Amino acid sequence: MALPIGTSAPNFKTKDQDGKEVSLSDFRGKKVVLYFYPKDMTPGCTAEACSLRDNYKALQKAGYEVLGISSDDEKMHRKFIEKEKLPFRLLADTDKSVHATFGTWIEKSMYGRKYMGTARVTYIIDEKGIIREVIEKVDTKNHADQILGKATEAPTKTKVVKKIAKKAAPKLAKKQTPKPKK
Repeated sequence: MALPIGTSAPNFKTKDQDGKEVSLSDFRGKKVVLYFYPKDMTPGCTAEACSLRDNYKALQKAGYEVLGISSDDEKMHRKFIEKEKLPFRLLADTDKSVHATFGTWIEKSMYGRKYMGTARVTYIIDEKGIIREVIEKVDTKNHADQILGKATEAPTKTKVVKKIAKKAAPKLAKKQTPKPKK
């Protein structure tokens, strides 16, 4: 169960993809997007990370520092960052202590089988360390849009690409439709 909005985000210490110790308190004075995801290099997690990567400048412009966290180790995070060219840090929570603190290590069920796993949840934390928003229904392909929401009027790459594709679709359909023979 996610932590409530308006409460202080619990401090934690863990390591990033380079083995450097990271603490949430290191980011006091900055807004933080702390997103929990199940596993590096899986389709949904890759889509989510790439949405944040593709809109990273807009997130920075809005004042956000992005931190991803999963139970994968530093080595796996490094591979994921290199493969997807991610510009933000990924944190290793191999003992799942940060997950437990934030309520993201939960019982799941697939095909009637119960198991423990990561809840895909994003916490938006303000400069004072207060949880301002919790996104529990993450749209992996459009996650940056969910985060930025009304925080900025500037369109993100995801929105721009969708708008262009929508405008181009009728023109492409016309070109591909063969004209009837006389």
